[in-house]
Amino acid sequence: MQYEHLIEVNDLLNPLAFALSREQLWNGLVLRAEQPANFVLGLDECIVHERTDDTLVRELRFGQAVVRDRVIFEALQSVRYETAATDQHAGGTLTMKIEEPTPTHYFVRFIYSTTLPEDAPSADTRYSEFVKSAYREADIDTIAHIRALAEQGALD
Repeated sequence: MQYEHLIEVNDLLNPLAFALSREQLWNGLVLRAEQPANFVLGLDECIVHERTDDTLVRELRFGQAVVRDRVIFEALQSVRYETAATDQHAGGTLTMKIEEPTPTHYFVRFIYSTTLPEDAPSADTRYSEFVKSAYREADIDTIAHIRALAEQGALD
């Protein structure tokens, strides 16, 4: 299943709305990778096994289910999550890419590539549509949480 969508970060049409800087947005996306329990529902524990300047290797525990992933940072540009398929998880990639079509008008493009099928109409197709909807809602929540943290001064 391939899926991508954009979420607007700064609403330039609302002059009263708090406007995030690229650095605040970036810090929020990094925080989501480093402290995912604050962003991912159902996550019980995150163990970072390896850390470099531009990668994390993590183990995420959702009850009995364990997901291992690698997070790759391209500073101030994108965060990419790579997850291998297991018996407990479909596997795939998620890239969160900062886009700026005009100065300070930020969007995050969420790009998903999973092993879920999306071929002919079937129960699997209906399931993939449900998954896409869940991804979109989680991504909206992620940006809302990052905005709230930035407004509190927690991402400076």
